[in-house]
Formats: sequence, C-alpha cells, structure tokens
Amino acid sequence: MPNAALLVVDVQNDFCPGGTLAVPRGDSIVPGLNRVISAFTGARLPIFFTRDWHPANHCSFKAQGGIWPPHCVQGTYGAEIHGGVQRPSGSVLINKGDDPGKEAYSGFQGTDLADRLRKLGVKEVFIGGLTIEYCVRTTAEDALRGGFAVHVILDCVKGLEIHTGDSAAAVDEMVRAGASTMTGADVAELFGAQQ
Repeated sequence: MPNAALLVVDVQNDFCPGGTLAVPRGDSIVPGLNRVISAFTGARLPIFFTRDWHPANHCSFKAQGGIWPPHCVQGTYGAEIHGGVQRPSGSVLINKGDDPGKEAYSGFQGTDLADRLRKLGVKEVFIGGLTIEYCVRTTAEDALRGGFAVHVILDCVKGLEIHTGDSAAAVDEMVRAGASTMTGADVAELFGAQQ
C-alpha cells in the first residue's frame, strides 16, 4: 500500500493522565500506536502527528466562553506529544487550533495537511489518537470529505466518554460516513511488521 499514510492525532500530555483535559487511561494507547508507527516506518510510509497548539486566550477555553479548561497551550508541557510516543525523524508535525478565535478539532482545519498528503500521492489514511469523539472523529470525517479512504485503528484511539456510549457513537458516526475500522495488529500485519 504505497499510497497510505498514518495520522497520529493529538496524543499530547494534556490529554493523558495528569493533564488538564485528561482522557481516562489515554496513555494506554501508546504501546499499540508505537507498534503501528514502527510498521509504517519499516514500510517507509509517511507519518503525520497533529497537535492542539492553542494560544492562552483560545476561544474554546472557559474563560473565553468555551466549554473546555485551558489545554495544550503553546510552549507548555501539556502541549507536547506524550513522551512515550515514538516520533520518527522523518515524521511531520501539524499544529492546529492556533487561531485564538477559531475552534479546530480536525487535523485538516486551518492546516495544510490535505495538500501535504496529496503531494505525496496518499490515497488512504490510517488514524489513531485522542480523542475519539472530537479530534479523531472530525479528522476522519474531513479526510473522507477530502476524498481519502479512512481506516480507524480501534485499539489506538480513546475517548473522554463524558457521557457513557460517546466513544461507541463516534465510531458508528465514522463508519456511517464511510470509514472502516481495524486493529493495530491488522495494520502491523498489513504492512509486514514482525509480530
């Protein structure tokens, strides 16, 4: 599958245990993600990391009338990619949500991610990361709207689960929109990684 890319969405310290907007056991997806990252690296396929990169006065924060506590503020520890995640030297980091007046859950919103993928000839994307109900779901849906085939790696995503069933509902929405689902083991096998 030479036309594939991996999108690792927002696996940042603030979304992991101890962070200001922590996903319960959000860091539990890191080992599985690393296995997939290793498979893509071995297959010499592109890997993109997205991250929230919010100014301190971002519109999504409660102090500005938004719904979230301050998180992933530019230049802070909370905005950094989780230290356990393997980031290959050739991978690309995409900042999003850096306009104080605009929300940006999707890795495609206000970024050049789609252009970068198209320039590389990418036709399909494999997605893992945080959180499944917000940034993962909107990234997947924008990828589908952009004409990419989308595969969501189910054991490499996790949700806030503010309401019971939110994560499952997000998966259903993505599948209805045209995404397929896989496991990390499926992806690793697909790209010939050692089991």
